[in-house]
Amino acid sequence: QVQVVESGGGLVHTGGSLRLSCAASGRTFSRYSMAWFRQAPGKEREFVAGIHWSGGDTYYADPVKGRFTISRDNAKNTVYLQMNSLKPEDTAIYSCAATLHQNTRSRLLYDYWGQGTQVTVSS
Repeated sequence: QVQVVESGGGLVHTGGSLRLSCAASGRTFSRYSMAWFRQAPGKEREFVAGIHWSGGDTYYADPVKGRFTISRDNAKNTVYLQMNSLKPEDTAIYSCAATLHQNTRSRLLYDYWGQGTQVTVSS
């Protein structure tokens, strides 16, 4: 079992940057592929970025490609999301999730979720 806690959200102006962190507990963390999802008000939760358990493969939703970077440090049981060139449409609650499936973007296949951290981008 894995428990995850997100941090690093906040308020930033358009074009700014933030780095989100996802701290996980559990000795089997390195076996899990991880992902970030986001949910804006009135919208469904959507996939943002994912990373294979080994860290060797990353994948992104089209709206964030080239601006966001996901990474992980298995020694620290932590996943990161570096967000650059932020836009108002990036405003959402960002949640970290864990799965034993490989490279999946489907939120239905993620078993463990954090509470989320708010990211607000002002225009």
